[in-house]
Amino acid sequence: MQNPRLAHRYAKSLIDIAIEKNQLENVYTDMKYMHALCSQSKDFSNLLKSPIIKAGKKDTIINAVIEGKVNDITKLFTKLLVTKGRESSLPEIANAFIEEYNAMKGIHKVSLTTAIEISEATKNAIEQRIKRERNIEHIELTTIVNKDIIGGFILEFDNNLVDASIVRDLRDVKKQFAQNIFIPNIR
Repeated sequence: MQNPRLAHRYAKSLIDIAIEKNQLENVYTDMKYMHALCSQSKDFSNLLKSPIIKAGKKDTIINAVIEGKVNDITKLFTKLLVTKGRESSLPEIANAFIEEYNAMKGIHKVSLTTAIEISEATKNAIEQRIKRERNIEHIELTTIVNKDIIGGFILEFDNNLVDASIVRDLRDVKKQFAQNIFIPNIR
């Protein structure tokens, strides 16, 4: 997207309308659906970005895809985007809406990457510890399994990164040996 401010402006406007109509939670659910739809369906994303497909045809296709899955405010909003020629910005607008909603509700996104799947008890323990240590009330924990980190974990939240992975430790050891920092200490 060329202008990220555009996405936040549309998202803020949609939040204001949703609050006014007392439909904020429903529109939030719809935007999560739209974000998932855009990120999981390459065909849908290509439809939104296509300069060849006319606005009327795009509107018909989008309505067919979201019919019965989103409320009227979201339907009208997508129609407005198509009318204004901003439908290609829908994924970014949905993401901006989710960010604005989370900021408004005090929800912090936390991403936990591990080498193997972890249990619900471990997830809950990590969530409770972050809440306690950072004095955060609401957390949205996302877990990712990445076998390339070999072991340990990588925790990301509020522009902080805690990398306690084995692969990072191995890189650090490799860098230390490459710099030969141990040789002066031997003499």
